[in-house]
Amino acid sequence: MILAGQALGDGPPLVLLHGLFGAGANFGTVQKRLAAEFRVWTLDLRNHGRSPHAPGMDYATMAADVAKTLDAEHVGPAAMLGHSMGGKVAMALALHEPARVTRLLVADIAPARYDPHFRTIARALQALPLTAALSRADADAALSPVVPDAAVRGFLLQNLRFGPTPRWRIGLDDIAAGLPEIEGWDVAGRYDGPVLSLGGERSDYVLTQHRPAFRTLFPAVRFATLHGAGHWLHADAPDAFVAAVRGFMG
Repeated sequence: MILAGQALGDGPPLVLLHGLFGAGANFGTVQKRLAAEFRVWTLDLRNHGRSPHAPGMDYATMAADVAKTLDAEHVGPAAMLGHSMGGKVAMALALHEPARVTRLLVADIAPARYDPHFRTIARALQALPLTAALSRADADAALSPVVPDAAVRGFLLQNLRFGPTPRWRIGLDDIAAGLPEIEGWDVAGRYDGPVLSLGGERSDYVLTQHRPAFRTLFPAVRFATLHGAGHWLHADAPDAFVAAVRGFMG
């Protein structure tokens, strides 16, 4: 699949991959700041953003989408930065095709299986009545028992177009069907290039017990923490996040 994307700046290529229910636009401010030094690509992964919808959310398939898109854009070996689900896609690409990846930054995710709490969220999104009477306030209220954080509800509802004929911009049913693959991790291999695992101080996505799995797949991995940040590092601490990326790239 050829993915939708946007490139800014000139210099060594750097590819940014977003997380579940997100889009490349989530990196908007970060992309603009890094474009002063790099050719920064933001891609919408399949079933997200402006990219096509299709079944198959396993990491081998999503990594192949990224590779095919970069080939179509004549992008050679590039640095990869992936957040959350996008971090797993970036890791899979590095493990499957290491020559494509000059260096790898994995933002707040580990090569591990996670609990299936997103399935409840997906069911709540699927249950929203897509009628002309549906307002953003109604949708927000309907989600609140399942998603108590107002900021997260706002993030999720960015994917819903309201109006006379409401519709999801994302391939919600394909994402929901693919959640067991998204939650899991079954990618093998070895990538010997430079790797930074960057976690959020207030996040529990990357734990000490994940480090052996990192080191098995990525022998050169280093670990760092962004103080004051939760899971959404680039939103919680944008200055520190950009500084960490520049330091790693430099």
